[in-house]
Amino acid sequence: MLHRASAPPPARPLVALFTAGYAAPYLLPTLVGRLDAHLPLSPAQAGLIGSALLLGSAAAGFTLASRIPRHGPRRLARLGLLLAVLGYGTAAATPLLPLVVTGAVVGGFGSGAATAVAAAGIAGQRDPHRTSALGLLSVSATAGTLYLTLPRLGGGHGLPFAAIALVAAAAWPATGRLGGATGAAVTGIPAGRLPYPRAGVVLAGGLMLWSLAQNALWGVSGRIGAQQAGLSEVALGVVFAAALGAGLLGVTAASALGARLGRAVPIGAGTAVIACCVVLSSSARGPAAFAAGEILWNAAYPVVLSYAIGLAAALDPRGRWAVLAGSASSLGVACGPVTGSLLAEGAGFPGMGLVLGALLLAVAGPMTAVALHAGGRPLTAGSVRRRGGAPAAVLAAGAGAPSGAVPRVGAAELEITEVSLRRLPRRVLLLSPTTRRSRERV
Repeated sequence: MLHRASAPPPARPLVALFTAGYAAPYLLPTLVGRLDAHLPLSPAQAGLIGSALLLGSAAAGFTLASRIPRHGPRRLARLGLLLAVLGYGTAAATPLLPLVVTGAVVGGFGSGAATAVAAAGIAGQRDPHRTSALGLLSVSATAGTLYLTLPRLGGGHGLPFAAIALVAAAAWPATGRLGGATGAAVTGIPAGRLPYPRAGVVLAGGLMLWSLAQNALWGVSGRIGAQQAGLSEVALGVVFAAALGAGLLGVTAASALGARLGRAVPIGAGTAVIACCVVLSSSARGPAAFAAGEILWNAAYPVVLSYAIGLAAALDPRGRWAVLAGSASSLGVACGPVTGSLLAEGAGFPGMGLVLGALLLAVAGPMTAVALHAGGRPLTAGSVRRRGGAPAAVLAAGAGAPSGAVPRVGAAELEITEVSLRRLPRRVLLLSPTTRRSRERV
């Protein structure tokens, strides 16, 4: 059965949705820190609320992975943004813990819906890596600005929630440029089939652990800076803003580098660098070491993430692996704060860093192997034919051409041009006995 999908949406709406969806994970340290400081919660309990928010985001991705073409990206994006505004707005407006938790979970589901639509759209772009890099640039700049601004606006637990709700509201106008239900254009990928199943599962599992390790540190970075490195909230905001600024430079460099080094080197080597930065930051005893670890870490993190998103998008042009891998990453992000809090209480901040660094090194190998084995390439007009005339992009996606169809790869979408093939009947001539004897004499 052929699945139908329209031409991919323009990049700007996807970048806006990407920013709205990733704003909550990027603001997680200040969000958890303010919950701990301004509500009757322990650090572990505040981390659990952050985890509940991100679990809602992961649940949205797993729920919507196969439903975006059916319902249309515009409708789901608007639903996600509306839930984000209502949920985070409710959490910001009240000190009642049940409403704060409910608002965080509802808002997290909305953020996850926006991220899922953005991931599916990015997978259909001509250059998924470039679009994901633009999204990371946007969310890093937004989060860096908020880290500099929020400490100067006063206390209270509600400011980070309100800021995330405003980012979601600001992305609403961009949804007008997204398509409706994508049931009109034909693709050559069977609706029920996921290409590269083993590679996709390994990548999704690796991204889950990869995100868990880093967000375990990110969720307690504020506590490390305040309790172990001796920084005030304003100084912490400056360090985090500088770290996100370094992330801007890293993503800019990755965008300029493109595919020159492939995906295996940035993912493998970048993850090893991140592991070292995690150990440095968690063991820092002064402002300089802490700032160095955070800045170097945040410079490398979005670089690796942009290549991982591009790899997931290359595994399936319909965007299903991009959504599923992103949701697995959100699941790891969700488990990060509580994992970091438990490790910090049990082994201290330096011991936590060693455990997380070892975990990152352990997942670097499988993720690099996926990049080497099934890296794939985005669909382009220059895709060449291989093996009996099948386009390389179709083979990379794991989709065989249906009988009687000739696939063509365009710059913006994958089309199937139906060609009717007429088979001439086979004719068998039987000679009469007289004719056969006459020919044998000759």
